[in-house]
Amino acid sequence: MTHFIDRRANPKDRSLGNRRRFIKRVREAVKAAVDRSVKARAIADVDQGDAVAVSAGDIHEPSFRNARQGGHREHVLPGNRALRTGDRIDKPPPGGGGGAGREGSMSGEAEDEFVFTLSREEFLDLFFEDLELPDLVKRSLKRIESTHPHRAGFSVTGPPANLSVTRTMRKAIGRRIALQRPGLRAVADLAARIDDLERNAPRNDATRRELDRLRHELERMRLRQRRVPYLDPVDLRYRHFDMRPDPTANAVMFCLMDVSASMGEREKDLAKRFFVLLHLFLKRNYERVELVFIRHTHLARAVDEETFFHSAESGGTVVSTALEEMQRIIRETYSPADWNIYAAQASDGENFSGDSEKCGTILRDELMRHCQYFAYVEIMAPEEAAILRSPETGTELWRTYLSVAEAWPNFAQKRIARPADIYPVFRELFARETGHG
Repeated sequence: MTHFIDRRANPKDRSLGNRRRFIKRVREAVKAAVDRSVKARAIADVDQGDAVAVSAGDIHEPSFRNARQGGHREHVLPGNRALRTGDRIDKPPPGGGGGAGREGSMSGEAEDEFVFTLSREEFLDLFFEDLELPDLVKRSLKRIESTHPHRAGFSVTGPPANLSVTRTMRKAIGRRIALQRPGLRAVADLAARIDDLERNAPRNDATRRELDRLRHELERMRLRQRRVPYLDPVDLRYRHFDMRPDPTANAVMFCLMDVSASMGEREKDLAKRFFVLLHLFLKRNYERVELVFIRHTHLARAVDEETFFHSAESGGTVVSTALEEMQRIIRETYSPADWNIYAAQASDGENFSGDSEKCGTILRDELMRHCQYFAYVEIMAPEEAAILRSPETGTELWRTYLSVAEAWPNFAQKRIARPADIYPVFRELFARETGHG
């Protein structure tokens, strides 16, 4: 039998086991709160852990209590002067009471929301739940940056493989000199002088005194050698390495979306999840990622994120205007020589008749030369997804983009009808990035 003991520190002095049991019990309520938070957040802030509010009714625990009707009860009422044993007391009418209750005003009953703080990893786990990403991809997305060891001087501890022999011997020599440790040559010279006197010097008192002095000196030198080791643990020096983030280049992510009347809240929510996933992938590889939002109907313009997702706009649909606006911004602000350019386009496939071919020309001849990756998702209703099973069938814009995908391997297009359909778009991207690395 195997026993596992969890010795990880509890976050902020709270029980980690209780925290997990709580999340499991109210998972649906917390997941709904996370979804609401994602809709309200900016794309760049989605992966930040935050406090989410859960209704008090969602975390109510059932409990047993005595029914007000029926049964036999005895009460002790201190200070009673009006009642005696055997007297009957009328029960209060339902809803009466006399207590303060939970009403704070005439508007009715109200309960405070329960605010629960999620870490970044817990928040992303709940966000990724609907996307049905493989666990390996989840872990890679949640890792913001990669680090590699860099030389950072020397330390007195470390693994044997990092031992610096040169620096260690330099420290040992300095210690031996400071402590006046006799050298091997000095000891050998003194022993040779004693041997020479024993063989060649005349046998008299002066020679004996000199030999005694030299033998005493030799013994002192050898004792000093034993007391001051040639190499001591304090001499050891190891090469020290710091884990530093790799220098990364800049990246810009263009978000293009059709905001005509055919794009409802469901379509915009799926588009936002798609943009968020691509942004998380870019943050994993680049230290600095800028976002550019381009929305279009029959006209296109660059806007802030709040306007991009929530501002109402009417008009027809001309997709080429968004691509032309992207061209203009790249030309004026984001030089391909200095920026890694990524683009994500979301649409329901509607486009003005004849404009799709213009879109294909712009992509094939201009934009795809500058983009590291261009991903197009066509958002459909679930019933349409069941009908359009063949990738060669679909709207005029979809068929035109098929020709772009054939010419440029860094162009991907997918149809999505639910959050779980988003991942296949990025599966190709991850494989391509891994192959290049």
